[in-house]
Amino acid sequence: MTSHQLVVLGCPGHRRTTLFAAAARAAGRPEPAVLPWSAVLHGRYELPPGAVVRIDSPGEDPAADRLLRGPVLGAGYAPTRVEGGPAWYAGVTAALRALAERPGVRLLGDPDEIAVMFDKRRAHARLAAAGVPVPPALPGGLPCSWRELRERLADAGMRRVFLKPVHGSSASGVVALEFGPRGRVQATTSVELAPDGLHNSLAVRRYRSAAEVAELVDRLAPEGLHVERWVPKSEQGGRAADLRVLVVGGRATHVVVRTSRHPMTNLHLGGVRGEPAAVRAAAGERWPGLLVTAEAAARCFPRSPMVGVDLLPHARWRRALVGEVNAFGDLLPNLPGLPDGPAPGLDTYAAQLASPAYAFGPPTGEGEPAVLPRILEAR
Repeated sequence: MTSHQLVVLGCPGHRRTTLFAAAARAAGRPEPAVLPWSAVLHGRYELPPGAVVRIDSPGEDPAADRLLRGPVLGAGYAPTRVEGGPAWYAGVTAALRALAERPGVRLLGDPDEIAVMFDKRRAHARLAAAGVPVPPALPGGLPCSWRELRERLADAGMRRVFLKPVHGSSASGVVALEFGPRGRVQATTSVELAPDGLHNSLAVRRYRSAAEVAELVDRLAPEGLHVERWVPKSEQGGRAADLRVLVVGGRATHVVVRTSRHPMTNLHLGGVRGEPAAVRAAAGERWPGLLVTAEAAARCFPRSPMVGVDLLPHARWRRALVGEVNAFGDLLPNLPGLPDGPAPGLDTYAAQLASPAYAFGPPTGEGEPAVLPRILEAR
């Protein structure tokens, strides 16, 4: 029998890796080894024979972030900086493709599909081509400046839009932009304008000065800005609401309702979890269709065993558009699986471990746990 060892490419000690390890132990599996992202980015690491590698987010690894964005940000590097997305993207995708080329290594996730999910233009185009409903995008290439953006939005008749850095995540650099009467403009974002660069902040703010909005867009434009129409979301308790739907093995297994008084519903920006039962009641017979939309989005990435799909519900929960697809959208602690889904009661990690993608043999031919270090150090 072929020997297998489950390895997690991630950030040692972060809750993503610790929660997954706890789920593996609870499922009777050996402790997964952890391969640090920083080691992979250096290109100096060993893997056990027959390694099956779960790819997790590099976003919480400070050493990895400095390796990816430090060279382009130079002395102004700070973990809070928004800039450096293209360099981050190039480094991550190159490292994953090099890992995939290692003999005898099996990846739980496809580098090319991850590359599409982390490119908002390509992801939007793939979904649209497959007939998955998405917000209309601004036609043409990426805007290079505030002046160009303003003119093109006026030509397209788009007065409320979201600006999304092409390679951003966790709402980093996202701007909700709206135009009012008599030339008024307002930008809502977590970006803080500072002399040394653009910084992510946990405080969502509004820029109402035309000069500040122009500066914000001009400084974000080099990152590449994907522009989509701002579709009003359904509400819960007077707050804007959307859904993160986890799709495992092609089936929707978990749903979290995110609500906020801001256009961005991310929980780290002050969003709070809403009530799934209330959503199901409001959607009524349309509820299964919302999950079908999420599953249709995930089918666009058939070699990805898990996809986190952000649904933008509108028309009072009767329809939904797909706002984002997330390669690492499963950090949803204490969220049980849908009671009528394929993983009832299981958390997001247990559901994945129970899925066909993880149905490989024991770690050794004798069925005993492999004796391997918990963290795989760089050579």
